Amino acid sequence: MYGLTDTHCHITDERLFSRIDEIMENAKAAGVVRMLVVCVGFEEYERAEQLREKGYPLDIALGFHPCDLYKFNEADYQHLEELAACKKLIAIGEIGLDYHWDDVAVEDQKIGFIRQLKLAEKYHLPVLIHMREATKDTVEILLQHSCVGVMHCYSGSYETAEILIRHGYYISYGGPLTFKNSRGAPQVAAKLPIERLLIETDCPYLTPHPFRGKENEPKYISYTFEKLCEIRDMEKEVLAEQLEQNYRRLFYQEG
Repeated sequence: MYGLTDTHCHITDERLFSRIDEIMENAKAAGVVRMLVVCVGFEEYERAEQLREKGYPLDIALGFHPCDLYKFNEADYQHLEELAACKKLIAIGEIGLDYHWDDVAVEDQKIGFIRQLKLAEKYHLPVLIHMREATKDTVEILLQHSCVGVMHCYSGSYETAEILIRHGYYISYGGPLTFKNSRGAPQVAAKLPIERLLIETDCPYLTPHPFRGKENEPKYISYTFEKLCEIRDMEKEVLAEQLEQNYRRLFYQEG
């Protein structure tokens, strides 16, 4: 029996953490064997540590989301570095650029993004990249740094993915891969090197079909997984093993 890793979830978000025991039981029953918990602040990080201390199978990432940068000060950046330095984090993220919303000015987003990339470089940590309506600037900045990591919930072109893969990035697909109106993503996912693909939920957001509109959680990772099996014409056990190898290669430096 194969197991799946949800490589990007926000189970420490209040909407999910308020029923965390149910969330974790649901995930286990659905064959989820590991989660990468992505925290957007220190309160969420403390919640993730509580879960890790209870023995739940998870890794932890922390970073300042581009739309939230106004919430953080110099002391917060120092705290983030302390956690990175003492190896509490498996990755820095999610970080990046988001031009859809205007909560944070573009130049301020770039400053925060670059600062966190340099932190990841210093401590040899992968990065989890948020890129929304900002492809040109995001790619340009990434190519100026030596980080490796994941393009979270990727929705871009094959050509952009090729560039990023050559620079050390993995491409992660979430619920939108299953949407009935999703054409570009399946076409791109069908052609990319299988050893550079990952899957995620991004819960509580982006719930896959046929549950679109409901609150997402890790148990729904199986729907994105099955869609990727269909797109790639692969047996479930074979694809699951490949995805596991990909995760361990990037985050545990195995293989």
